[in-house]
Amino acid sequence: MTVATRVIPCLDVAAGRVVKGVNFLGLRDAGDPVELSRRYYEQGADELTFLDVKATVDDRDTMYDVVRATAEQVFIPLTVGGGVRSVDDVSRLLACGADKVGVNSAAIARPALVGEIADVFGAQVLVLSLDVTRAERMPSGFVVTTHGGSRETELDALDWAREAIERGAGELLVNSIDADGTKQGFDLELVRAMREVSSVPVIASGGAGALEHFAPAVAAGADAVLAASVFHNGELTIGDVKGALGAEGILVR
Repeated sequence: MTVATRVIPCLDVAAGRVVKGVNFLGLRDAGDPVELSRRYYEQGADELTFLDVKATVDDRDTMYDVVRATAEQVFIPLTVGGGVRSVDDVSRLLACGADKVGVNSAAIARPALVGEIADVFGAQVLVLSLDVTRAERMPSGFVVTTHGGSRETELDALDWAREAIERGAGELLVNSIDADGTKQGFDLELVRAMREVSSVPVIASGGAGALEHFAPAVAAGADAVLAASVFHNGELTIGDVKGALGAEGILVR
């Protein structure tokens, strides 16, 4: 059975507002998260991803009140990430209305966290978020970063993806820092590489700027395509993207 490709708007949130930058820098205000969530739900989004981009950098918890208010407005799966460090954090987010939880920096600092979350809640709840940049010193050519892309690790991105899947991650959210906000298209080489090593769904993120960018990401192996600024700015709608994918023979909901 062919699974429909998901179209997912991403809401990067800082201080209660949706923000967007380029290559994770120069963040600017892009609107109210609850209002934008409602708009995308009405446009036919398959899921929403809500990332508190300053939670880890500021060493604080995700804003539960914003998560709760968002969840009350949308009735599609909601993934929440940013500042998740423990099983208790996941429990609180699920209680606020999240359906899935993204982990990144905390899992890199303590990989056992991946298994702990998967054991308690199931792999389907756990999304491993990878903020990846190109690095020639790595065997794959890609390195994982932490703290909102501000710190490079010594982890090869593909090795870390494999390990996290073995530990129980149920999905990979693969965000190219190099492509982020550039609107030049997804990093197809990165998507292909992740597809080759992943036995779980891969979400392509970073670089979407035009309708013609989405189908190649799916062809490269993405199970879902995620975008932010093109939706926030009203340049494209969810329906526009689904129409473009459908025109290429890609099954959408």
